[in-house]
Amino acid sequence: MREHAVVIAGGGPTGLMLAGELALAGIDVAIAERRASQDLTGSRAGGLHARTMEVLDQRGIGDRFVSQGTRHPAVLFHSHLVPLDITDLPTRRNFTLGLFQTHTERILREWVRELAVPIYRECEVTGFTQDDTGVHVALSDGQLRAQYLVGCDGGRSTVRKAAGIAFAGWDPTRSWLNAEAEMAREPEWGMRQDDTGTYAIGKVGGSGRIRVVLTERQLGTGNEPTLREVSEALIAVYGTDFGIHSPVWISRFTDMTRQAVAYRKQRVLLAGDAAHVHPPMGGQGLNIGVQDAVNLGWKLAQVIKRTSPDSLLDTYQAERHPIAARVLRNTMAHVALSRTDARTKALHEVVSDLMRMDEPRKKVAAMMSGLDVHYDLGDSHPLLGRRMPDLDLVTESGPLRTFSLLHQARPVLLNLGEPGIVPIAAWADRVQLVDADYAGAWELPVLGTIPAPVAVLVRPDGCVAWVGDPAEPGLRDALTRWFGAPRA
Repeated sequence: MREHAVVIAGGGPTGLMLAGELALAGIDVAIAERRASQDLTGSRAGGLHARTMEVLDQRGIGDRFVSQGTRHPAVLFHSHLVPLDITDLPTRRNFTLGLFQTHTERILREWVRELAVPIYRECEVTGFTQDDTGVHVALSDGQLRAQYLVGCDGGRSTVRKAAGIAFAGWDPTRSWLNAEAEMAREPEWGMRQDDTGTYAIGKVGGSGRIRVVLTERQLGTGNEPTLREVSEALIAVYGTDFGIHSPVWISRFTDMTRQAVAYRKQRVLLAGDAAHVHPPMGGQGLNIGVQDAVNLGWKLAQVIKRTSPDSLLDTYQAERHPIAARVLRNTMAHVALSRTDARTKALHEVVSDLMRMDEPRKKVAAMMSGLDVHYDLGDSHPLLGRRMPDLDLVTESGPLRTFSLLHQARPVLLNLGEPGIVPIAAWADRVQLVDADYAGAWELPVLGTIPAPVAVLVRPDGCVAWVGDPAEPGLRDALTRWFGAPRA
């Protein structure tokens, strides 16, 4: 029987990112993926938000994505409202990146290939059993043994269902058809609204094909949508289907909103859509899945290496569950604002006026882009529990950026005070100590300028785990909490 330390069910963006994180930590990880190749049918997710690009920069691969996407200076809280400019947020990636999921997956796959992660293709996880020592994973064409199994297998997750983890939330109330096809006659381009909803027809690059997004007048069924349904939906709105034919793909999405009540059951964990599903408004799903993976990867690696106790994995749900819950709330707000009756239009106007004000705009834009994520690690300093900014540092070796210290997914103790006085010899095999100078301002999204710290402990996911004076006892406690007991 084939064995790995970790088996990941699902080779989408979340599964690929998690595999890369584990491989960087030296963990034997493999992906079981039902698709024969990385190719995708349909557009799926349409881009990357600022914090996701920062996460990719932390691993030294951000430019691979940015070079192939299209930069947009704003996020959309809702398409009927004014765009929320993010160019003045304090980040090097102060834009959203238009890049379809098929390209995102391809680039991640190339990275994972460089890290020598095996992918078992046309191989679906169908179930599992677990005991105190590991997980026996049943596949569509065999079986695997692992210490841990992570379900990154989407909203209909087999892993979640087999684990018996409840998927609490709300059933769908509305549905939309989404298709790419050809038309015999030139359609009415752009957007249209009526009392039922919003409809749009646009060109797909220079391909000669069109893409339509249509609100369905009745909630769509769970069956795969057909060209006939798209044709009927067009006729109901436009009086004609414009001779639509030769579909490349057709899909349906709804406003179903659900979240796993637990992200872990013993040796089985969930990430990405397996842990949370919501409407695609705002383009947040892929992004928070990738960020789930970066939060989980280093923790799981340390537990497998026995550097940290099993209880470290409990912090994964404690930190990531509230983040997804917030995304579920804001996408439900998107759906509420997408209604086109007179009362909702009045609400549009009120919210639009609010979003034109700087403070609400910055607050919502930071939330949508993931730049304001804050884990509850204490309140001794504004940085604690937040993302570490990508500063231009000066060191004995020359200038460097903070994120370059995280390329190998190792924690960093950044000492900005007197060099050579930080007592971390007992963690030197796990934590990088970097003496540096930084003369600029410290600025965080929403909070603005904050006091300059003396020293900062940064986790592999870019989260600040401790801020203070290295001579104080709190540093030792933080090192032990996050990176294991001191070496004897």
